[in-house]
Amino acid sequence: MSRFAGAFVNQWFGKAPLLLALVFACALPAAAAATEPLRIENLQVEGGEANWHASNGFRLDWTQVPGPPLLPRAVLYRLFDSEGHLVEGPVRDTEFGRMIDVLEVPPVPGIYTVEVWLEDDQGNVGPASRAALRFDDTVPPPPAPQGPDGWLAGHETAVLKIGHPAGTLPLAGIRGYAISLDRGDGGSPCAHPAWCSVAETDLPQGIADDTVALGTLPEGETYARIVAVSGSGVTSPVTSVIFRSDATLPRLSLQGAPAGWSSGPVRLAALATDELSGMAPAGPTGPFTAIAVDGAPPALAGGDSVSTWVSGSGTHRVAYFARDAAGNVADGSPGGPLPETAEIRIDEDPPWVLFAAAQDPAEPERIEATVADPLSGPSPDRGSIRVREVGSHGRFEDLPTRVLGDRLVAHWESDDYPRGKYEFLATGYDRAGNAATSGDRAKGAKMVLVNPLKTSTDLEVGFGGRQLVWHRCHRTRRGRRCHRQAIDRFDLRPGERAIPFGHGVQFGGLLQNISGAVLGGQEVAVTETFASGSQPARRTTVVRTRADGTFSLQLAPGPSRNVSAAFAGTRTLTRAGGRSVHLDVQASIRLRASAGTAKVGGAPIVFSGSVGQAGAAPLEEGLPVELQFRYPGADWSGFRTVETDAHGRFRYAYRFSDDDSRGVRFQFRAYAKGREGWPYEPAYSRPIAVTGA
Repeated sequence: MSRFAGAFVNQWFGKAPLLLALVFACALPAAAAATEPLRIENLQVEGGEANWHASNGFRLDWTQVPGPPLLPRAVLYRLFDSEGHLVEGPVRDTEFGRMIDVLEVPPVPGIYTVEVWLEDDQGNVGPASRAALRFDDTVPPPPAPQGPDGWLAGHETAVLKIGHPAGTLPLAGIRGYAISLDRGDGGSPCAHPAWCSVAETDLPQGIADDTVALGTLPEGETYARIVAVSGSGVTSPVTSVIFRSDATLPRLSLQGAPAGWSSGPVRLAALATDELSGMAPAGPTGPFTAIAVDGAPPALAGGDSVSTWVSGSGTHRVAYFARDAAGNVADGSPGGPLPETAEIRIDEDPPWVLFAAAQDPAEPERIEATVADPLSGPSPDRGSIRVREVGSHGRFEDLPTRVLGDRLVAHWESDDYPRGKYEFLATGYDRAGNAATSGDRAKGAKMVLVNPLKTSTDLEVGFGGRQLVWHRCHRTRRGRRCHRQAIDRFDLRPGERAIPFGHGVQFGGLLQNISGAVLGGQEVAVTETFASGSQPARRTTVVRTRADGTFSLQLAPGPSRNVSAAFAGTRTLTRAGGRSVHLDVQASIRLRASAGTAKVGGAPIVFSGSVGQAGAAPLEEGLPVELQFRYPGADWSGFRTVETDAHGRFRYAYRFSDDDSRGVRFQFRAYAKGREGWPYEPAYSRPIAVTGA
């Protein structure tokens, strides 16, 4: 028959009590007389009779008395609803004699009662056993979990509070709540999306078991997924709540802190950033930033920045910290992290500056001053020494100054300054940048020096060696007369001299101090400045004076030049420069003729020659050369001007055509005129003779 044929069951059960009573009345005495009827002891519902089931199918088993080898021929049962109304039965099952594998109650939540008895082979039935079948598959309403309003600090325990489900609760009630945590990609906290086991129910003590400590959570967002679990294990829809945790202290930077010493008050600003909970102002309990100076109460401002002033000479300890929206803070509280610190060093007083008490005789041009500062100390790289003539009222001139520890050291090139008195100022700095200027010596006198500081020197120069033998010549009626003269003093020797091309000449001098004492072993630089168009343009040769203070140098052949000498001075001797003398060097020119006899009206005579170029820059254009002639009793006359090529060579063909030239012996010569940029003096070639025929 149909398992839930309600109409049939009601009709049958309306007449069944009397009929069953008669059947049992007739059957039981006979069965009792034959054997003991089979009875059920310890009737059990799988999953527990006291527990609610989410499925309407139940499995029952029991203990049979007496037991095997006696076996029932059939199992009979009846099902009643929670009000005692018969829902089904009796049902006679002959397939399973030891259990009821699946007994389905109507799909309506409720507490059902089942009666089960056994029938033996003789048709005898034993007493009925009863069990409750609790079925409820109702989905409970979702809970209302509550998370914290803001961020949690990394050390804080996250507490989840669960608001009770609103609405009609299942018949089975609320067993508790199941919870899972994820990073945003989770789902139901139970393995089955619609049902939770007892083991999966994290808060199993009923609807009031609604608070749980989740411990400390990882940084960032953590999602708590919560379901309410009914007494039968049916889960509500999943609800979620977000926990935000920030375990990292705000990042701090301190602006305005000088790298070294400061010369005045310092304004500091602490800036804080936090990528998670942030530093947005939120009142007295929200984020703040703070700076404390020398242990005093901190300057504090809501949000991500605060500033304060640090003043007064000395070393100041500054602590700065911040609290983010989660409450992370390193303020040095007991057991907590320490704040960040910095040292601010302030020196508001200038240093002391004094010149050395006296000059060093071995280095009179060394100007030295001492800088002292008891707090920050002298600057290692700043300072200056200046000089001006006393009474000039002009600006002081800076001298090249070095900083050597606590001293300023300058070198005064006194040779560059005229004679007179000079005053000095020294400006020193400390490490904080404070400056002080002084013109006093260590013993109180003013820093004034009289120039020259060093022993003065004198340098005489001229042509020749230790002695110049000079011939002064002049013409008289009787011919050319010369007077030999020996000159020892260099400054009395002629300041100009002429020599032929390719010749050298000796140049020398004497170095002595202003008292006339000779200065031996000193270096003198002899400089030859060649005439325009020379190569090289200048040549300097360093020679050393002999024990008697003299020096000499053989000047090499070359173009015309000015020659000078200079003594650079020493730490105790002044510079000295000799006069400049001039050396004229005549050009070198040669002339040749193709024949010594020229036939009048015949083939021309070819004149050729060259101009020496040693020491001259390469020619870009030819040099003018004038060809001259004379005959007996006549002066020299020019008859043609030609130009050399780039190598200084020239050539000219001349034809004798005058009959008066027969038998006349002519002399010819070439005259190198030179031009601008030519470094030699004008010169004539040796004459050559050509006779007309």
